[in-house]
Amino acid sequence: MKEELLKGLSEEQIAKVKACKSQEEMLALAKEEGVELTDEQLEAVSGGTCDDSLLVCSKCRYDLITMIERGTTGKHKGWKLVECNRCHHRWWAEV
Repeated sequence: MKEELLKGLSEEQIAKVKACKSQEEMLALAKEEGVELTDEQLEAVSGGTCDDSLLVCSKCRYDLITMIERGTTGKHKGWKLVECNRCHHRWWAEV
């Protein structure tokens, strides 16, 4: 997870986040700690992996995602555009 997304968390919370092995663990930790995630943080948690089977939509929490395209140039190089199969929300996920 990008360091700027960890701003506002205590050192203990950051250590717990870094120990999470999945998005599900990270989301459960946020709930347990009473931390409200921003849209950017939710998207990073749900889209920060290259394994599409682990992606979760930040809008509806559905876990069936389809890759639309892979970014090859510019600011999206090394990222992929994915879409939720339920609500059709699209976002760029880091590869």
